[in-house]
Amino acid sequence: MYQLEQPIYFYILFAIPVVVILFSMVMVWKRSVQKRFIDKELLKKLSPNRSTFKSILKIFVLCLAIACLSFALVNPKIGTKLETVKRQGVDIVFALDVSKSMLVEDIAPNRIDKSKQLITQIINNLAGDRIGIIGYAGSAFPQVPITTDFAAAKLFLSSMNTDMVSSQGTAITEAIELAQTFYNDEGQTNRVLFLISDGEDHGGNIAKIAEEAAEVGIRIYPIGVGTVEGGPIPIKRNGVLQHYLRDNNNEQVISRLGEETLKEIAKITNGEYLDGSNTKDVVDRVKTILNAMDKQEFEAKQFTDFKDQFQWFLAGALFLLVLDIFFLERKTAWLERLNLFNEKKKST
Repeated sequence: MYQLEQPIYFYILFAIPVVVILFSMVMVWKRSVQKRFIDKELLKKLSPNRSTFKSILKIFVLCLAIACLSFALVNPKIGTKLETVKRQGVDIVFALDVSKSMLVEDIAPNRIDKSKQLITQIINNLAGDRIGIIGYAGSAFPQVPITTDFAAAKLFLSSMNTDMVSSQGTAITEAIELAQTFYNDEGQTNRVLFLISDGEDHGGNIAKIAEEAAEVGIRIYPIGVGTVEGGPIPIKRNGVLQHYLRDNNNEQVISRLGEETLKEIAKITNGEYLDGSNTKDVVDRVKTILNAMDKQEFEAKQFTDFKDQFQWFLAGALFLLVLDIFFLERKTAWLERLNLFNEKKKST
């Protein structure tokens, strides 16, 4: 297991293509000037030891040094010991609607991206809790099982999109049923399900399924994403708008936030409906809700004793910079004698 202390310093890597481009421009300019003022064969006689390969090698070494310096500033850390620790928290499952209606742009940037932002910010504010993620459209599927590995959960969350399920619709009932299988700790008294959806196109008896969830101690907190006015569903290819979704009568489909359905689920399960339009308000309310709950103690394995690894990259950067200084731009005598590229023609 590893950690990156200052990942912002990865931006230094952008200096590498800049250096390469500048070097290429200088080389082109030098050749242009040389062609204009001096003959190529005469230049070879005047400067027989000049090596283009050594110049390229120096830039390559410099780029490697910049990369090593970037990693040194990022300071990757490696966990050296896996320990079983006791933690206190709540089991939380996020059920994310990935139906096509979540592409509507009535809330910036669109419903599904807004939903992923909400989930990410909630996870960032959790402590000793365990989380799981479910995706659903025409059917529900498990994306991340109950885990304490928040980094992995966010990684899988970022890959979720509206193309994950071929069958369309919003099977809220299936999502709630699947969530019931996630809570594997019978001693956990507080089981929380955040249902992130626009509340549209649901099927099945939602009231009955919500009652079953409430009976096993699951509180559902629906987070409504979208507006009551709604908007058309854009169909894009490679980020370019192709058309808006139309129904069987060739009329443009307008998707609207179904608040009533989500509020009904919250009421039945003793939860609370949350308006997802303001991320900060949602996160603050979620923190208040979770802090008021009793925490269950459970065991979890995690890496400890994370050790800095920046010194290896820093040493590599210094070595490469020193090496770059000692690299001269003239030809190396012993390498020239090898005649690897048949530069010297044999005399007949």
